[in-house]
Amino acid sequence: MPVSLWLSFLQPAPNHSGTLVDLLLRASPIAKAVLIILLLFSIYSWAIILTKWLWFKRAESATAKFLKRFHGGAKITELYSNIESFEQSPAARVFIAGYEEITNQIDETGGQMRSLDALARELQSATIAEVTNMERSLTWLATTANASPFIGLFGTVVGIIIAFQGLTAATVSSIQAVAPGIAEALIATAAGIAAAVPAAIFYNHFLNRLKAMTSTLDRFSLELINLIERRYIKAKV
Repeated sequence: MPVSLWLSFLQPAPNHSGTLVDLLLRASPIAKAVLIILLLFSIYSWAIILTKWLWFKRAESATAKFLKRFHGGAKITELYSNIESFEQSPAARVFIAGYEEITNQIDETGGQMRSLDALARELQSATIAEVTNMERSLTWLATTANASPFIGLFGTVVGIIIAFQGLTAATVSSIQAVAPGIAEALIATAAGIAAAVPAAIFYNHFLNRLKAMTSTLDRFSLELINLIERRYIKAKV
């Protein structure tokens, strides 16, 4: 490599303040539309990321406290009377659905459980409702992760086409004639990747936390059914 080229790396970079802004202002209407779309995708994705992060944090903390109380041997009537302190726990909401089914059966039969299968179905229905609530808005993150790179690539292709069309009208055919247009076009690719990467990372992250919470709810439902079977059915045989 020539010494002059090495020396060029050591020289301070020229001041290009406002260069990126100038490129965006000179961008074609299609490029501006692509960048606006990607910006909206990114803003909405980050809103979902922050909301879901806080939701899962509160839900996991409340569920851990609720299960600690449940496994500590507390009576289900005591748990139900203090359920408001665990209102952010999906497991507590599943418990409420199960407890109401239990009380309905006991009231109808005069103190005995009529059907564990009905209780199991009610718990399963409540679990499905909680999982559906947890999955809400995650599809947008998946859509952003999958679609944003292609939207950015579309803007890049259109920008390069426009740049080379301008080259045909230029008096001097050189890289300097198309460099600004190509740089403008590549911004769309960078914007697409910038929108897609966080969405993909946090989608997989939240999906793992959702699977863990679903397993917790399924396990809790089985434990509650076993508890009811021991206390309200076998004890009366």
